[in-house]
Amino acid sequence: MILYNSLGQTKQEFVPYSDKQVNMYTCGPTVYHYAHIGNLRTYIMEDVLEKYLRFAGYNVNRVMNITDVGHLSSDADTGEDKMLAGAKREHKTVLEIAKFYTDAFFADCEKLNIKRPDVVEPATNCIDEFIHMISVLLEKDYAYIAGGNVYFDTSKLDAYYVFGNMNEDDLAVGVRDSVEEDPNKRNKTDFVLWFTKSKFDSQELKWESPWGLGYPGWHIECSCISYKHNGEYLDIHCGGIDNAFPHHTNEIAQSESFLGHKWCKYWFHVLHLNDARGKMSKSKGDFLTVSLLESKGYDPIVYRMFCLQSHYRKPLTFTYESLDNTAKAYEKLINRISALDNSGEVDQNKADELIASFKEAMDNDLNTSLGLTCVYDVLKADANGATKRYVLGELDKVLSLDLLKAPKETTASADDALTAEIDALIKQRTEARANKDWATADAIRDKLSAMNVVVVDTKDGISWHFAD
Repeated sequence: MILYNSLGQTKQEFVPYSDKQVNMYTCGPTVYHYAHIGNLRTYIMEDVLEKYLRFAGYNVNRVMNITDVGHLSSDADTGEDKMLAGAKREHKTVLEIAKFYTDAFFADCEKLNIKRPDVVEPATNCIDEFIHMISVLLEKDYAYIAGGNVYFDTSKLDAYYVFGNMNEDDLAVGVRDSVEEDPNKRNKTDFVLWFTKSKFDSQELKWESPWGLGYPGWHIECSCISYKHNGEYLDIHCGGIDNAFPHHTNEIAQSESFLGHKWCKYWFHVLHLNDARGKMSKSKGDFLTVSLLESKGYDPIVYRMFCLQSHYRKPLTFTYESLDNTAKAYEKLINRISALDNSGEVDQNKADELIASFKEAMDNDLNTSLGLTCVYDVLKADANGATKRYVLGELDKVLSLDLLKAPKETTASADDALTAEIDALIKQRTEARANKDWATADAIRDKLSAMNVVVVDTKDGISWHFAD
């Protein structure tokens, strides 16, 4: 299997540290808002990678963090914690925000057939681990205390910009916010490992530490959570390309300084999903969610197929026209598969030949576009229906497009199901308001808003309609 390694910018043969065992880490969501479909493109491609590794015979331990503290509104270690900003926006506690949007994230993943990782660890579960790693970095003189905060000293490294030669625009995303210079830093590239209460009195979640009451920086959490569940040697680290700098750069710096040896062998970065305005971002106010696509009549699996049609290392541009084309192609594909005659015996030799073609495509840097072509090649192959259905079932262990499901229900019945779901949510919201459970009522209102539903409270009751 050949994978492109962002660390070195070359295609390399994939050889894990330990034979058939693959330790894999994927950066999880910061749960202060819904995931938009640009975020979810990354998780879809990471899901395909994990499933293909298993398909190829590897044992995989995939770990994902949940950032429920510490991710600042600026990636330059200044500004407000995103979780705190979300709590203020919705008049809830940080823990309420984290729980609601964590559940929403995994609900979206389920709709997209994204497998839940083997380990999911919220950052707030690992404060002791953060404190331990920071203490070791201080002992080794890779960190220093200034202004009450603990900083990593990048001048101690032989090389800091380990993802050099990457596109300047991609690297610039990491410092996209306009920020004031931190006078406590010895070097411009130094980053915070632990913040104290002296700087963040409004921070809701704080813990005692040797350096004062405070909370961890964003970068330290991934290093610690990976070390906790994957040990000292990591085979693959995944994430969006905008995390390469500074987040992944800082992870490498602190992890290898802590461990004293090379840490992660392969870095798998997924490029951006763009729309007419450029890179999709929550900061733009309105953004596309899975629920919004559903409200417009799209099966979430159609979006998964849309992503698989493009290579993960190429930017992908979203338009409704292109999604419509994918929806039509998917409907025709499912209809063709459902029409296959399932009688007869599976021709194992022919099946192995067709599966080998799929593996050849996927072994070439996870080429999902060619992998989809293999699906159509199966349908055109000189083989009986039983053999074709068997092979398609095997390929779908990786693609997860529900290839063997029954044809999609009619548009009318789909619309009825959506209306029933909306009516049920409005009923739940009405009951929550009657019980003065404002947090639940607000959460349901936000979910309806994400489905493009406008709720109108009147003296005669509640009405709703889809936004124009």
